[in-house]
Amino acid sequence: MPDAGVKTGVVSARPTFAVDGEVRENLREDLLAMRVEETTDGLYDCEATFANWGPVGRNEMGFVHFDRDTFDFGTELTIDAFAGSERKTVFEGRVTALESQVPGTEAPSLVVLAEDRLQDLRMTRRTRTFEDVSDKDVARQIARDHSLQTDVDVDGPTHNVLAQVNQSDLAFLRDRARAIDAEVWIEGKTLRMQERSRRDAGDLTLTYGEGLRSVNVRADLAHQQTDFTVSGWDVQAKESIEETADKGVLQGELNGGRSGADTLKEALGGRTQQMVHTTPLTTDEARAIAKASFRQHARRFVEARGVAEGDGRLRVGAQVKLVGVGERFEGGRYTLTEVRHTFNPEDGYRTHFTAQRPYLGQ
Repeated sequence: MPDAGVKTGVVSARPTFAVDGEVRENLREDLLAMRVEETTDGLYDCEATFANWGPVGRNEMGFVHFDRDTFDFGTELTIDAFAGSERKTVFEGRVTALESQVPGTEAPSLVVLAEDRLQDLRMTRRTRTFEDVSDKDVARQIARDHSLQTDVDVDGPTHNVLAQVNQSDLAFLRDRARAIDAEVWIEGKTLRMQERSRRDAGDLTLTYGEGLRSVNVRADLAHQQTDFTVSGWDVQAKESIEETADKGVLQGELNGGRSGADTLKEALGGRTQQMVHTTPLTTDEARAIAKASFRQHARRFVEARGVAEGDGRLRVGAQVKLVGVGERFEGGRYTLTEVRHTFNPEDGYRTHFTAQRPYLGQ
């Protein structure tokens, strides 16, 4: 049974902040606003605003969070948030920017911006080649370059050559992940890369009126195709390559529902997407690209955007059952693809999310 989400009416505690591993209760009390955002592209980021004026000595007022023992560039920042009856880490990264706000009509505040360790990969740009490697090999090499541990669980072809041309390590790794239908993210100091179907980030039920505060669900044929065809040229065999993927690559994800490809064919007719810009050099590469491209577009068929009571268990990759949104959009699970945890004094702790699935309920 999936866990139920946080019920409406439950007072969610303020997020807890740890600086370089030490919990700072004063930051919890001084918190004015917070936003933690994560997507399937990885690189989670955080923006937190703290009251920055108060007693700093005997009979003296001043800025309270400007000492470098609290925040400095590179400071390790961890945020734990309410998750059912427990707490869960929703962000772990390092401070990359500090902003002092001194408005004319309100007390001063301090804005702290932080990113997880994929920031190292984002800020490293290279031109280089990899020979006779799989995408798993590439991920492990990039992790070693940045002194990261790895947890890589992907399949895919071995490439004769891969070129990273004036790209950051993060952009290149994202490209390689998309080519094999995988996702990249960081947990602590471990670089993780997994196919979406293997990613397990929990299982929850969100019920409208009982923790799910609002939701819009749309089924849209705009990005659907009945099949994807990838063309290329095998240099060694000196022959053309053509591989096609259709709804058959989605059978494990349809849960008995009707796919976007079937809906499109029935309503408007067949649509074939011909991909000619990927330049695969082998049949295996072309097949992997065709399958990944079809799945990525197909999963956008049904998309839900909603706001729930704050819950640290709502993370990218989690499976969510939506209840109270109409029979066409119920049954089965959605995969969370974007999550934003927010806090402010007016609304308290909220979790905004985007979730997708490739089918409609029967």
